[in-house]
Amino acid sequence: MANFNTHLNVAFMASGVASLTVYKAGLIDDSGFLMCVMLGTVGGLLPDLDSDNSTPIKLGFNLISFVFAFALVMHWRSELSLLSLMVLWLAGYAFMRYVVFYIFTNLTVHRGVIHSVPYMMILGLGLTCLSYYVLQASLSASWFYGLFLFTGAMVHLLLDELYSVNLSNMKMKRSSGTAMKFYQHKDKWWYLLLYVLIALLIYFAPPVTEFWQQLRKPEPWAQLKVGILPALLEDYLR
Repeated sequence: MANFNTHLNVAFMASGVASLTVYKAGLIDDSGFLMCVMLGTVGGLLPDLDSDNSTPIKLGFNLISFVFAFALVMHWRSELSLLSLMVLWLAGYAFMRYVVFYIFTNLTVHRGVIHSVPYMMILGLGLTCLSYYVLQASLSASWFYGLFLFTGAMVHLLLDELYSVNLSNMKMKRSSGTAMKFYQHKDKWWYLLLYVLIALLIYFAPPVTEFWQQLRKPEPWAQLKVGILPALLEDYLR
């Protein structure tokens, strides 16, 4: 399968090109452009969360542990002494980084349920709902955030499938079909749960019809078409 650097670079380039396109069309603002690039890049690393020794899982749990410890300290800052807050900070970080990390890595199997299309759909739809209902982002921004996270994850899964082909003698490696999957019989109950969650998230998701109508408006794409090439090159082609 593709390594960490390949996933990171390809996801960054793909999300950058797509983000520039919708940004140039006026569908997202400056902050939305940066968020879409970041989310697409993060999405390109998400499927490897089920790998015990992967760089994404280590970075992710380090970040989560810091945030968790910080949240604990902020919550108890007015009630505990300085020494108690220091102990709480270290205990909170150690709990997430070592205890929760140990439990998570023992419950997950590499290229298992997490490394699948429906799981990434849940993360994308979940982010859309979180952005719209909790963070109060606009309808279009919320859908773009979820789509870019999901698309980045699809880039990851596609790369893994491409790397499962031995191009020298055109053979499929044993890993073929284990990356971009929608179902595995051995995990049928997990997949049933995933698809139930997807159905619930679709039901509670922000109105997709309004988002689709915004995408279908001709004005943004006309604006994009006008500025797609440098002026000198456009004059030359004429």
